This record gives sequence, C-alpha cells and structure tokens, in this order.
Amino acid sequence: MAVDLSDRVREIADARGESGSEVFEQALERGIIDLWETVVLGKYVDGELSRDQAVELVGVEKVKRADRESAAVKEDIDWGLNA
Repeated sequence: MAVDLSDRVREIADARGESGSEVFEQALERGIIDLWETVVLGKYVDGELSRDQAVELVGVEKVKRADRESAAVKEDIDWGLNA
C-alpha cells in the first residue's frame, strides 16, 4: 500500500507541478476537514448541535444533505419494521 500511495503522490505532484510534500499537506488538510465535517454533522444528527450551529460550522448545503440522509434512514427503518 505504501508504494501505491507514494506512486499516487508522485503522479499528483507531477500533474500539478508541485512537490510531494505540498501534495501531502493538501491531502492531510482535506482529510482533516472531511473528518471534522463528519463529526459536526454526526453531532447535529444526534441532537448535540442545533441546526443553526451546524450550518455555521459546515454550511447549509451539507446540513441539508445530512437532513435528507437522516430522513432516508428513518424511512428505511420504518419500512423494515412494518414490512
């Protein structure tokens, strides 16, 4: 896996004209942001954050998506319980 990752980093760096360390830095930043947004949205869905707080932290579109996904899961559960 490490060789594959190194090859991918090198390919991205070459395509963008950047160094491998710049690619790693960007990947780490994107990954941290993604993980953080997942935590925020999880807290929102679990009722630990208000909708307004979640919108302020991750934006209205991501909160709307979380609402849709949460509603779909609830519908699936209801369907399964009543089937």
